[in-house]
Amino acid sequence: MEGDGSETLVTIKNIERELICPACKELFTHPLILPCQHSICHKCVKELLLTLDDSFNDVGSDNSNQSSPRLRLPSPSMDKIDRISRPGWKRSSLTPRTTTFPCPGCEHDVDLGERGINGLFRNFTLETIVERYRQAARAATAIMCDLCKPPPQESTKSCMDCSASYCNECFKIYHPWGTVKAQHEYVGPTTNFRPKILMCPEHETERINMYCELCRRPVCHLCKLGGNHSNHRVTTMSSAYKTLKEKLSKDIDYLIGKESQVKSQISELNLLMKETECNGERAKEEAITHFEKLYEILEERKSSVLKAIDTSKKLRLDKFQTQVEEYQGLLENNGLVGYAQEVLKETDQSCFVQTAKQLHLRIQKATESLKSFRPAAQTSFEDYVVNTSKQTELLGELSFFSSGVDVPEINEEQSKVYNNALINWHHPEKDKADSYVLEYRKVNRDEEMLSWNEIEVCGTSKVISDLESNCNYAFRVRAYKGSICSPCSRELILHTPPAPVFSFLFDEKCGYNNERLLLNLKRDRVESRAGFNLLLAAERIQVGYYTSLDYIIGDVGITKGKHFWAFRVEPYSYLVKVGVASSDKLQEWLHSPRDAVSPRYEQDSGHDSGSEDACFDSQPFTLVTIGMKKFFIPKSATSASEPENRVLPMPTSIGIFLDYDKGRVAFYDMDHMKCLYERQVDCSHTMYPAFALMGSGGIQLEEPITAKYLEYQEDM
Repeated sequence: MEGDGSETLVTIKNIERELICPACKELFTHPLILPCQHSICHKCVKELLLTLDDSFNDVGSDNSNQSSPRLRLPSPSMDKIDRISRPGWKRSSLTPRTTTFPCPGCEHDVDLGERGINGLFRNFTLETIVERYRQAARAATAIMCDLCKPPPQESTKSCMDCSASYCNECFKIYHPWGTVKAQHEYVGPTTNFRPKILMCPEHETERINMYCELCRRPVCHLCKLGGNHSNHRVTTMSSAYKTLKEKLSKDIDYLIGKESQVKSQISELNLLMKETECNGERAKEEAITHFEKLYEILEERKSSVLKAIDTSKKLRLDKFQTQVEEYQGLLENNGLVGYAQEVLKETDQSCFVQTAKQLHLRIQKATESLKSFRPAAQTSFEDYVVNTSKQTELLGELSFFSSGVDVPEINEEQSKVYNNALINWHHPEKDKADSYVLEYRKVNRDEEMLSWNEIEVCGTSKVISDLESNCNYAFRVRAYKGSICSPCSRELILHTPPAPVFSFLFDEKCGYNNERLLLNLKRDRVESRAGFNLLLAAERIQVGYYTSLDYIIGDVGITKGKHFWAFRVEPYSYLVKVGVASSDKLQEWLHSPRDAVSPRYEQDSGHDSGSEDACFDSQPFTLVTIGMKKFFIPKSATSASEPENRVLPMPTSIGIFLDYDKGRVAFYDMDHMKCLYERQVDCSHTMYPAFALMGSGGIQLEEPITAKYLEYQEDM
């Protein structure tokens, strides 16, 4: 341990930024090393976990929201409905304890595992460096002796074994020659005391003496013998210490040797910043000039259009005014009528006939105009509506010259939406593009133009979270090369599921037949194998005995709200039934598995029977049949004529939407988010996702898209 102040000043020079916690933005206090190798204060980890726990519980207690997280209810079993605890696979409960949170340093999701904070190492090296920095920062504040009688003297040494500071006199008194205490390790005055031996967080009584090369972390001999690192390759701590120290020393020597090169590069960067500033202002001026030209053209066209409208309006108003004056002349005591009345006073017959002849023609013409009234002009200006749709589209695509930067294209096959949207694209000049900007917005049915949300992306894929359910979203992307960007790609429209995603796994305790079904360790995939049991039953099948459908259900039940889940049925599957079933019906099936009324045993393959739906409209279960790359819509007992398209191609991925409160279930083609079939279902009991297989087949639950992928890259 270094002691004097001059060495300390050199050691802590210009490293302040490395000693700041990324969470609280203050100097580290009891820092812990996260699995991603970043450090964070002990109190900050606790606060993050506590905050996430509170937010989860607040959401989970919102009973008024139909889409709030569902209650984790017990699964039905053969004897009673009881929740089964499953060691080795963590599942949340009604009062979950969060052990996953985003690291404030790298923003990757970090899973602390079952031990939580207790499984993390304390970063004693960083803690020591922080303490040196604190001492250098408060050099005027001396560390006083802990054993002196008042007033205490300034300490000169700190004993790491006693965890106390001493002046020279007190140190001699409490560490006399010839005693065990004389062998204690002492350093310069400090307030940072750490244990001499690093202990294993999983085996608290064992010291760290090995290094796991696979997990890249120190371990004890119990971790290697029977713990999580039993099959991992480990090395001695001295070997790991030597290897890491050599690498770190070489890296430091290399950086020191390149100091002049770094300084010249910093100068070059400063010049580039100034050049960027000037070029940016010049580009802004050029853009303003182009837009001002557009403004001038628009103003000229605007003036011309308005002038044409005004001219037409004046001409029409003049015609209407002339027509009004003519009709006013037909009124009594006005114009033509008054003149005719005066003519009638003429007594000389020859004079009257001479004048009345022409007057009669005029009155007759006016009378005819009254019988067939027709306005002198039109009021509509439909011919004067300015069509700007094409210009609006062009202006919307207004961008910089591409200068050779090709337009990226969104890959529709690899882009999908589930609880989040995963957007993938490819770019012909991928290596030449510096970055991409992904834009997305919700598409309203009333075609209201909503603003685009923008996300800068370095790669060629991005996950978009927090999308609303049952909505269309438009996505497009453009590439950037320096300050030049390409035009936007063609828009891709994706439709989000009709309800929040319901998360569950297959239940290996309830209804699971391990003789015929194979369940993977994660419990998100189940396979059915047509083995000896089916071959032995072949003769009975021929004479009309029932063949077995092997059922397996989800490990979480639903008692309210709207939920959606999705899965894939393998194309080679012979017969698979999927849907929902209530807890009482599942218990009945499991209590009497060979009852003829149970859909667990069917006399045919079930491809076209629809027997589970033929009893009455509102059943406590609804299952559709899938097999031989086909999707079969069940029969309806109330329908006189069956639809012609009862047999559909099997979708790549199938979604199920359950509205528990309204008692409706619907089956979706996930590729197009299209509803294939829906019907009423009795939801008076707890509902479970239900699956059944016969013969060879497989079902894979869709994994929710994860927004962040944690990757560690280290040399050791």
